[in-house]
Amino acid sequence: MSEYICPLHENVERTHVRYPNRYGLMLAGDLYMAKDMDKTKPQMALIVGAPYGGVKEQGPCVYANELAQRGFVVLTFDPCYMGESAGEPRHVSSPDLFTENFSAGVDFLGLQPFVDRKKIAVLGICGSGGFALAAAQVDTRFRAVITTSMYDMTVAARLGQTPEQILAAKQALAERRWKDAENGYMPEYIPFFPETPLEQVPEGLEEPTAEWFRFYAVKRGHHERARGGFTTTSNIPMMNFDLLSHLDEISPRPILFVVGDRAHSRFFSDAAYAKAQEPKELYVVEDAEHIDLYDRTDRIPFDKIEAFLKSNLK
Repeated sequence: MSEYICPLHENVERTHVRYPNRYGLMLAGDLYMAKDMDKTKPQMALIVGAPYGGVKEQGPCVYANELAQRGFVVLTFDPCYMGESAGEPRHVSSPDLFTENFSAGVDFLGLQPFVDRKKIAVLGICGSGGFALAAAQVDTRFRAVITTSMYDMTVAARLGQTPEQILAAKQALAERRWKDAENGYMPEYIPFFPETPLEQVPEGLEEPTAEWFRFYAVKRGHHERARGGFTTTSNIPMMNFDLLSHLDEISPRPILFVVGDRAHSRFFSDAAYAKAQEPKELYVVEDAEHIDLYDRTDRIPFDKIEAFLKSNLK
């Protein structure tokens, strides 16, 4: 299996980079740009965040590969505790840390002589859509925000549960903390996807589980460093925080919400769009489910994304 889920375009160069976030954790990233880009002039730049539980070699490389051809410097990265980035124990998730990772990307890009500090935008796929919005709420260096197939993981952590079920979940997490502490703070992590890709999705899986398997568990999107999920106790902060409580404060910087018409997650984008202030746009892609905006270049509206970025970073 190729380490990246799509081949690098012949006119694009990719450079592996490492840089710290505010907590001193070294992040592993890839910097994409056109081979003929004029590095003597400051350029427009974009940070692309992976789906929740994903790594830079999956959806982000698809976006970066295309948008670098269109004139952008593009940074992709593995969240801390994930992929090739630092952080122990592995597979820990945190709304604060995962939001901070985006601002760390701005720090890195802004130190590059060929990047215009006033022309940096962010694009978050799936769960990174929520974290990208959260970062832009407080970090005004983001000049524009795009989400594709957005998830708000702090809403998802409680979604569809009664107060009794939420209490039961908290009690189970509290018990899990005792076990983790007794094990020397080695938290439980249960992978969701197989170590090697399947030939086909198992029969009988309900949606959206079957949809996750259509990407992460088969050759289409499988990666050995993205086996799904996080440590069990990572659910604790997700249940305790409201990621998008200041969404209205992104205005007057623009937001573009991109969502598939058949996406099971569309209600996340609809809700965020309703809460955000102008300027904002909800762009619906026809005949697209949630995961189609991870990697299907015939569905991802790159022309729309390019136009939005160039219009708002000019």
